[in-house]
Amino acid sequence: MKPALIKLPMVMGIVLLGTLLTGTAFAGCGDAARAHGTLVPQSWNGQSASLLPISEDSSDDPITGMWHATFTAMGNAPGPPDNTPIDNALVVFHSDGTEIMNSARPPQDGNFCLGVWKKVDKSRYKVNHIPWFSNDTTNAPSGIGNPSGPTQIFQNIVLSPDGKHYTGTFTLDAYDTAGNQVAHIVGVINATRVNINTTVPDLL
Repeated sequence: MKPALIKLPMVMGIVLLGTLLTGTAFAGCGDAARAHGTLVPQSWNGQSASLLPISEDSSDDPITGMWHATFTAMGNAPGPPDNTPIDNALVVFHSDGTEIMNSARPPQDGNFCLGVWKKVDKSRYKVNHIPWFSNDTTNAPSGIGNPSGPTQIFQNIVLSPDGKHYTGTFTLDAYDTAGNQVAHIVGVINATRVNINTTVPDLL
């Protein structure tokens, strides 16, 4: 019995080594590439050892990064008077064409919202930003109000030559939970890049 027990680890080691060398082990059903011992990464950020797939539209565009942006009403005859603050937000443009905004609004009113952006010309960009369903705190200032519908904010912005500012215009359309438009506001945007040295007083 002892000779058999001594040989067992040796046999298992040979089998394992053979499996690693031939590369024919199956990792999953129906994977023809793995069945033939090959792994073909679809997109590995330029390095076969990285497991971070990237979008084919990713870039290092100068708009990417963090910004402090203000949205101000302008040109609304029946709506808010000119220079009425609409939003004061921190905005992050990601290299994959998405963006996220943290608005200076009550959290229960939906202070985080998402969007997508696209470069349309040199230093010119379009943003489709969609604050999703939230709660209307105007009818419950000290608590969570009634459900409110989504909003859509289209932006046309221009990045400054030094890459530290952008300006532009926006159109805001708000809807109720049934999809009926309940508000329409237009205005202007002004934004300053947030960098490693930016302080809170700089943003106030």
